[in-house]
Formats: sequence, structure tokens, C-alpha cells
Amino acid sequence: MGFTDKQEALVNSSWESFKQNLSGNSIFFYTIILEKAPAAKGLFSFLKDTAGVEDSPKLQAHAEQVFGLVRDSAAQLRAKGEVVLGNATLGAIHVQKGVTDPHFVVVKEALLQTIKKASGSNWSVELSTAWEVAYDGLASAIKKAMN
Repeated sequence: MGFTDKQEALVNSSWESFKQNLSGNSIFFYTIILEKAPAAKGLFSFLKDTAGVEDSPKLQAHAEQVFGLVRDSAAQLRAKGEVVLGNATLGAIHVQKGVTDPHFVVVKEALLQTIKKASGSNWSVELSTAWEVAYDGLASAIKKAMN
């Protein structure tokens, strides 16, 4: 079964909820990543020289980009059944930074926890599944571009 209109709508509505508190949700997202994988701190230029996760325009921009790419992946999955990277350099950037498969798992867990927080009472298994499928499509496309 392909990605449905309803799944895309769920991702889009929770994306809007995420953006309503971009600063707080960005800090939450990266805090979870570093709790699960402290060594990942060095992968993010905007976190390298900080004591912890500090709000900054670069942090917010990167979080918005990550979540936005997942939202875009949802639209592609519904329309075409696959995710094609709009930015061909994403694979090379991830290789250069030393990103490995376990990093994708950590980011997925942090993304889902952040969307759950941002969605509040609208959170559901169906919403979680929509984000998981969209993220997996994006991660698969990035991993393919890394080879």
C-alpha cells in the first residue's frame, strides 16, 4: 500500500505544529539526539563549540530543514511512491561528516519524539506511522546517495 493522502495531511498538519515553536522544538530535537548519541555533537557545526544545546539561528534552520525534508518526502511518497533528493549533495555531506546507519536511527527516534511533543493531543499511532514512513523514505534516499 502506498503513502495515502491522509498520511500526507497528518504529516503536513503536525509540521505546522512543529514550526509554531521552532526554537523550543529544535532544542528538544537536538537534546534528544545528544542524549542518545553524545558523540554526534561533532557532526553538527552549530553544536561543536557549545556546552550543550543552545538556541541559535543555525540550529533552528537545520532542524527546520530536517523536518521539512521529511515533510517533502511524504509528498513525494504520495505522488510518486518514492523519494528523490532535491539536493544531490546531501549524500556527500553525510559521508564527509561521518554519518553511519546508527545515526539515522537516533535521528528518527528524536524526530518522532519531537513531533509527538509538538502535536500534543493530536498525536496518534497513525500520525507516528506517517512520519516514520516518510523519514524512512528520506533516509533511504540519503543512504543511496552516500554510496
